[in-house]
This record gives sequence, structure tokens and C-alpha cells, in this order.
Amino acid sequence: MLGRRLVNGVESTGVAVDDRGLQYGDGLFETMAAVDGRIRHFGLHLARLDEGCRRLRIPVPAADQLEHECSRVLEGLGAATVKLIVTRGPGPRGYRPPAEPSVSRIVMSSAARPRSEHTAITVRICETRLGQNRLLAGLKHLNRLEQVMACSEWDDPAIAEGLMLSMDGRLICATAANLFLVRGGCLVTPDVRDCGVAGVMRRLVLDIAARIDIPARVEDLRPESLGQADEVFLTNAVAGIRPVGEILGTGRWAAGGVTRALAAAAAMEDA
Repeated sequence: MLGRRLVNGVESTGVAVDDRGLQYGDGLFETMAAVDGRIRHFGLHLARLDEGCRRLRIPVPAADQLEHECSRVLEGLGAATVKLIVTRGPGPRGYRPPAEPSVSRIVMSSAARPRSEHTAITVRICETRLGQNRLLAGLKHLNRLEQVMACSEWDDPAIAEGLMLSMDGRLICATAANLFLVRGGCLVTPDVRDCGVAGVMRRLVLDIAARIDIPARVEDLRPESLGQADEVFLTNAVAGIRPVGEILGTGRWAAGGVTRALAAAAAMEDA
């Protein structure tokens, strides 16, 4: 069910046809979970958006303005999902960004779907790979065609997600989630130094692991690393922590103690 849509603070369902977010994918977005009108981990989302704007040299919208607009689209909704998009705004034809951009803000909400964090999901490995570019690595930028093509590879509703590799064959992430393995009680997640998104829930899980004394590493992983894992799970800000029960053609797992401990701790987080 659709909630509300604001474009630059005004109720609207459209953007200017010359907006650079539409023309070139020149912008960033955050997808956030909300409960009772309050966005979970809003500070972490704003921090990532701020970092992305800094790296892309897009003026950062005022935090209080974004918070106000997010609150407006949540009116009348209980559990909800909010998508916040920031683009460089309208501009003349051509790739060169305007010297003084007029930034566009798009905020939209929808009622949240029921979450099933404790249900193990089935995942596949995608053929579509992620291009490597350190300038864009980690950012949630608007260029998502790699993920679109990866998701077009299957239509089986029993498959919840697809894992993506870099062009040089490293495991990076799922199409809309970060990947974690547990090996011998140690938490391991792929390095996203040259592709992939540095997810808010990924950061939160690493922080929680440090607080509850679960050793954790960020390192390069190959597909064969999956066969050495005792537990596998995915994370994103809306779905939370999702245990992986099967990766087609690779292996099966049960939701283990580390996954359950992190999920329980994450559920208690209120920041």
C-alpha cells in the first residue's frame, strides 16, 4: 500500500524530465525501515548519505529538513518503509554537472511487508557481475542496472535472493543485501573496496559483534568459501538479518548460534 510521496517537500508523483537522477542516475538513495513513525538507525542512514554526497560532490541537504520530510510521509502508517532519494537536480544536456546544482529530494513511504527474519531463505549465485570502481564502491548510488539484470535471471518465488560476484570472481553481496559467513565462531563479510554497497545493517552487525565479543573480519571471499561456512546470513536495513538455508548447487545450512545471537542483539537496537 502506497503511503505518501514528496518531491522537494511538496506532494507529487513526478520529477522534472531533465533531473540528472532520471537522466544519468546522478544521485543516491536510502531505503529505511520505520516503526510507529520513527525510522530505525536514521543517524546511520544520514551518515552514509552524507558520505555519498561528499564523494560525488553533491550538496548535502540539511539533516533536519530530511528528518521532517521523512516524518511527514510516515503520518498514518505503523510499520513502514521509507525511500529517500537525493539527486544533483535538473541540469542542461550533457554529462558535465552544473557548477551550482539545485539538489532534488524525493521521499516516499509504503506500508511494510511482514518480516520473517527467522525463516531460512534459499539463494542462488548470479551470472551478472559487479563492475569494479573504487570511486563508487560502498555507495548506494542510483545506478542499479547490474542488480536489475541479476534479478532478471530467475522467476522462482522460492528463491529469495541472488549472490553477486565482482568481475574478478570475488563474492561481494546479494542484489539487495550484504553477505556474512560464520566459520569456527568467527564472523566474516566480503570487502566492498571496489564494488558493492556498505550497508547500514552490515555496519550495525559488525558493531554488535565487537560489543558481544564475536570475532569478525572483513576480507576477500571466493565462492568456494561458502563450502567452508558453518552459517550464512544476509543483512539489509528493511529485512534485518536473514539466515540462508540453501545456496543452490552449493550447500545447506541451519540458522546457528552466531546468527541467532546477532539477530537478537540487532532487534534490541533502537538507534
